[in-house]
Amino acid sequence: MDFPPLAWQGVVVLVVFGVSLLIATYSTYAERVIAAFLQDRVGPDRAGPFGLLQPLADAVKLFTKEEFFPAGANRALFVFGPCLAMITALMSSAVIPFGNVLQFGETAIHLQGIEINVGMLYVFGMVSLGVYGIMIGGWASNNKFSLLGAIRAASQNISYEIAMGLALIAVLMMSGSLSLREITFQQASDAPFVWQDVFNWNVMKQPLGFLIFIVCAFAETNRTPFDLPECETELIGGYHTEYSSMKMGLYLFAEYINVFVASAVMSVLYFGGFNFPFQFELRNWLVSSQRLELVTASNIITIVGLLGIFAKIFSFIFFFMWVRWTLPRFRYDQLMRLGWTILIPLAIFNILLTGGLITFGIIK
Repeated sequence: MDFPPLAWQGVVVLVVFGVSLLIATYSTYAERVIAAFLQDRVGPDRAGPFGLLQPLADAVKLFTKEEFFPAGANRALFVFGPCLAMITALMSSAVIPFGNVLQFGETAIHLQGIEINVGMLYVFGMVSLGVYGIMIGGWASNNKFSLLGAIRAASQNISYEIAMGLALIAVLMMSGSLSLREITFQQASDAPFVWQDVFNWNVMKQPLGFLIFIVCAFAETNRTPFDLPECETELIGGYHTEYSSMKMGLYLFAEYINVFVASAVMSVLYFGGFNFPFQFELRNWLVSSQRLELVTASNIITIVGLLGIFAKIFSFIFFFMWVRWTLPRFRYDQLMRLGWTILIPLAIFNILLTGGLITFGIIK
């Protein structure tokens, strides 16, 4: 598969990073609006029409607040921790296939920052590195509450990464590839009925695996009901208790970018990515009835697919926020028991079940 020249690829990477930052910025606004709606109160409505400029006001506030370093803190690591968390979160989005290809003359632009044949492992590696940013920040703060939050985050991520990895092994067994782009293409279908097209999505073949994955995604992103590393009632603010100004902003932004990446990965692995029902029929209709060139019709399909995958991503982001304002926080012993005694055995059972179904030709 021919990919665009290095210059075009660099532009796509920068656009992906910019979109990730923009979505993370306005995820803070969406969080407040959804929380206000669910709690029957007024949300942000002062900065700009409908409060749409509130994220920009928050960014200005964080950038202009006074820098603070705790007494006895390791200043270098205190700054490096939030930077590492932000960098790894952004790098995770580089391999997500947001669309197929846009063809302009001799130039083909793939709507994916970087295509590597181990994209799934790349995302896991970046997510695993992100916890070091939390650990470093918690340790460098010279605060016992921050350190406790960092230790919780590390043990939580290690515990739930195992179950998440085992859930993805079942997807790997069906696809035979670690490439996120290849997994997306395998979920495409030219079936004549919508239900047959959707049935080709992995969520229909791996409902248990998807359930395990989404529960682990909540734990990996430190979102309620698994936000134990920063639970205010026990640890004040967790690993970023001593942080202020934009250093704290980087931790907050990294969390929302991780939610965006987790939503994108779930959309790609289980919900067909940029595929949508009747995409091949729509392309053929544009060519035959509207007399468009095949390249133009394919570009239209790519743009519709791009809108489709972002609709799926935003649906998952809304689900993350809805759960936060609906479910209570787990106790830490409940969190660890769920990961080790329930999710990991279920993930192993799902692998065995998938192997049996593949062996007998029930799923492919």
